[in-house]
Amino acid sequence: MKVAIVHNQEEKTLKILPELMECLASHQIEIDADHPEVVISVGGDGTLLSAFHRFNHRLNEVQFLGIHTGHLGFYTDWRDYELVDMVESLKKNGTSMPSIQYPLLDVVVHYRDKENSGHFLALNESVIRRVGKTMVADVLINDRLFEHFRGDGLVVSTPTGSTAYNKSIGGAILHPELPAFQLTEIASLNNIVFRTLGSSMVIAENDWVTIIPDSADDYHLSVDQLAMGNRDIEKITYRLAAEKIQFVATRHLPFFTRVKDAFIGEV
Repeated sequence: MKVAIVHNQEEKTLKILPELMECLASHQIEIDADHPEVVISVGGDGTLLSAFHRFNHRLNEVQFLGIHTGHLGFYTDWRDYELVDMVESLKKNGTSMPSIQYPLLDVVVHYRDKENSGHFLALNESVIRRVGKTMVADVLINDRLFEHFRGDGLVVSTPTGSTAYNKSIGGAILHPELPAFQLTEIASLNNIVFRTLGSSMVIAENDWVTIIPDSADDYHLSVDQLAMGNRDIEKITYRLAAEKIQFVATRHLPFFTRVKDAFIGEV
């Protein structure tokens, strides 16, 4: 087996890295940063997002595994004091590693200057907003106008990303076995003149959403941790991606166990 390690620079992470490397070597597991079969993320959810974007061109060939050393480890299954057990589970399963798949978001953005249009994959969410000014945009579902939006911005999230920014602005939590994504408004304007739906929408797997903002050069677009600012966006189209992320499932916590641990704790 070949593995790659992606880690943050926190003191707790750097402290356990030598032990992890030694444990992998003792089990004859090779480190290969270019062509791994398993990508080990050491840190928190932000580190795993970085690992995903580093290897999202090889999603059919790699599985991800998270070791938690941060504050919130929604995507991580192992703790920093369980390195031996984790490596032994990798060695035991070898190339027949069980996996669980989560949906991803396909994001296509076009700029009015026709240059540098982009295609991205998101594990958590994509956000479009204007900072300090009202964002005005048409929202289309399957190329048919649904609403004229006015507000701070819009969040489009995957099921796993539904527990992130989406949840903080009142969106629903979606189980990742549901092939769907979610559109949630950020501080929409609703009065006698302007009207939007005002609630989050769950979009089915074969449907797509297109956002066409009014022309302006101060939009801020993010795809997970990737931020793109001060561009005049012509339109953005969102749909479920054909690709999925695969997590090593030798010890994969049930989704709502993760939700409870992250937001409720002991009852």
